[in-house]
Order: sequence, then C-alpha cells, then structure tokens
Amino acid sequence: MTVRTALISGGNRGIGAATGRALAGAGWNVSLGMRAPVRPDWADTVPGAIHVHAYDATEPASAAAWVAAARERFGGIDAVVANAGIMVRKDVIEAEDADLEALMQVNVAAPRTLVKAAWEDLVATGRGRVIIVSSLSGKRVKSAISGLYSVSKFAATGLAHAIRHVGFEHGIRVTAVCPGFVATDMGLPLADVPASELTSPEDIARSIAFLIELPNTSSVAEFAVNCRLEESF
Repeated sequence: MTVRTALISGGNRGIGAATGRALAGAGWNVSLGMRAPVRPDWADTVPGAIHVHAYDATEPASAAAWVAAARERFGGIDAVVANAGIMVRKDVIEAEDADLEALMQVNVAAPRTLVKAAWEDLVATGRGRVIIVSSLSGKRVKSAISGLYSVSKFAATGLAHAIRHVGFEHGIRVTAVCPGFVATDMGLPLADVPASELTSPEDIARSIAFLIELPNTSSVAEFAVNCRLEESF
C-alpha cells in the first residue's frame, strides 16, 4: 500500500504539531511547515517519515517552495492541513486596516495559495484531502472584541467550501474544522477556564486524522467542536 503524504502548516506547536504526530503515528509521511524549521523531538518515535521545511504564511512564495521540497522528498502530496493562523483581538471599528490585512493574509490568502500550489498532486491522487483549520468564530460572532478575527475566519470557512466545489469531481474532499477554545498558546490566554476544561490539540488532531481517512463517499463539509455549550453557531 502506498504511504500517503500530508503537508501541515504551523507544524511547530499546538494543533499543527499534534496533527503531525497523529498522522505520522498512523503511518503517514508528514511535512511540517514552520517559520523556523526544527525537527520535533517525537519524530523518531512514530512510523511515518517526518520532513520539516521553512514556511511563512505572510510570504506567498514560500508555499511553492515548500510544496516542491515535499514533492521531491516523498513523490507527491495527498493532503493539506492549513493550520497556520493568527488572531488580532480588536473590534472592527478600532482595528486599523493593517490588522485586517494581516488576518486575511495569514488566515485566508495563505491557505488558498498553499492548496493551489499542491493542487496537481491532490487531483492526481483521486482522493486528495484538504483541511482548513477555521474556528467557531467562522460560524458566529461571539463578541465585539473577537469580531475582526471572525471576519477572517468566516472567510476561511467560505474558502473551504469554495475549494470543495472546485475539487469534488476530482475526488478532493475538503473540511472546515471549526474548534472553540483549544488549549494552545493562542487559546489559553483567551479562555476564562483552566486548560484542563478546554479541548486539547490532540483531540483536534484525532478529529482531523479521522476526517482525512474517510472515503470519498463520506464528505464532511464542516466539523465543529467545542468544550462548552453553544447557544447557536
């Protein structure tokens, strides 16, 4: 059986690192994209091969370079997990134009550029998989202070749906994964409860691994997960 290969952006920590470990543990080849490439300390404890490469979501050209390096190493790409993201805690009125531009570049434009760079590989497999790590903030606006971030994450969720429409006939299945608070460097400072009460990065990773292993006949467009009761999405 051919070993499949996944690209994971933001692979140095949090959800990205946990997803890399989960997939490599399941036998996938994993290429981790990060601004300062460092081979993870768990790389030699999993059956899948680990590759690390420079990737900066603010630099569009870095996507093509990363994809080319992963293709050279593994021969092709079967899945893209667009996980790298940033947050700006400002409402839509106080925010500067540069704040919105930064959010849209990292949270929306960069995932599109990365998927586009890997597109031929994803089509060639006949069962390519794309995960856009969005947020529950991409399904509802929870507060004024999270509003600007929500704008970018609504766009990220929309991006997942748009890619799904383009790729469906080629066997590409796309899911917008929409977590609430997760116990990561980004999520912990925002939560008003202990880390033990938040969704763990490992739980999100297991969810992603499950989603990309589903057959083409079981397409999941959105996957929402939360550690607390939501009145609505």
